[in-house]
Amino acid sequence: MTISYAWRTPFDDAELAAVATASPGWWARVNRHSLGWVCARDDAGALVGFVNVAWDGGGHAFILDTWVAERTRRRGVGTRLVATAAAEARAAGCEWLHVDFEPHLTVYYLDACGFTPTAAGVIAL
Repeated sequence: MTISYAWRTPFDDAELAAVATASPGWWARVNRHSLGWVCARDDAGALVGFVNVAWDGGGHAFILDTWVAERTRRRGVGTRLVATAAAEARAAGCEWLHVDFEPHLTVYYLDACGFTPTAAGVIAL
């Protein structure tokens, strides 16, 4: 199976819901609030992965909502999604790419994707 990766290509809420926990209105929200997103599609054109890239309008971009369909996990799809997102954020002039993640994703984001750990804070709202 060949998987293609594309920046800012259309998707619809139904196909995203098939690979992720997504509520209605995703397409409208990423169009309105994101620097961009990456869609991964299989040979048949089915969405098999997605990552959203939010930003502050300047030098900082943020990885959000990395999702890979169950049937294509453990094949490097997520890593390639993040690498494509990083390249596109860099091309857009961003200087930093941030990600927050749960502890069980540490190996993925730090080792596979190349992020460096930093001190950060968060307030639960």
